[in-house]
Amino acid sequence: MAGFKTHLTVSTLMGVGYGGAAYYMYHVPVPTCVLAGGLCAVSGMLPDVDSDSGRPLHESIAFAAAVVPLMLIDRLSRFELATETIILVGALAYVVIRFGAAALLKRLTVHRGMFHSLPAAVIFGEIAFLLASGDNVQLRYFKAGAVVLGYVSHLLLDEIYSLGIRRGQLAFKSSFGTAMKILGHGFLPNVVTYGLLALLTLVALKEPGWMQNVYQQHQQRASQYASQLGGRSADSNNDNKSEPQKLLEALKTEFDPTSSTR
Repeated sequence: MAGFKTHLTVSTLMGVGYGGAAYYMYHVPVPTCVLAGGLCAVSGMLPDVDSDSGRPLHESIAFAAAVVPLMLIDRLSRFELATETIILVGALAYVVIRFGAAALLKRLTVHRGMFHSLPAAVIFGEIAFLLASGDNVQLRYFKAGAVVLGYVSHLLLDEIYSLGIRRGQLAFKSSFGTAMKILGHGFLPNVVTYGLLALLTLVALKEPGWMQNVYQQHQQRASQYASQLGGRSADSNNDNKSEPQKLLEALKTEFDPTSSTR
């Protein structure tokens, strides 16, 4: 079985290649390439969050707790929320991920369970897509692909390290086939995994349209409120004028040859 450093090294190298290829071949912005490379590198640790050693879990949770609130800032700011509200949401997300998610994973997961599977790789890619914001859906797919790539690199390495040479012949260890799988041993983990996969797939397909509609409705309400507020302000200014001022303005309009009302 590949160790923590091996997984991290390989996923980091793949992240560098992934980001570099996107920059040179498709001219993706440098910050986006760097972020995608980092996501790929960290995703190489994700399957081992069910490990008994605790280090992959600790590092992955710490990274997610720091990055997820930052990825939510742009999405929240699009709705013109107050800065204090955005900070509170980010702090809440940090606490939930840093403490709630870690405790939940320790209780509910077993090593080499469904976290070591191809459906889990897709699930984490879809989560990354939903967390990533912006109007360019292709760049969101690009970031999600980085997560899937890093995740699959871990599974592939585990399968490679499950092979060995014994007496000059290729031998398979007992762990072979437990990483690159589509089904686990337990009925409930399979149902939960595929149920979550189906739900996230549906949401990921519909979410761009949903968010666009919600944002447009928010903008329309904001415009209507601004126009109403402006109308009230104009009426208020007009009411505050004295009668002589109103009379002078009426006379000016009546005798001004350039007036558009004539």
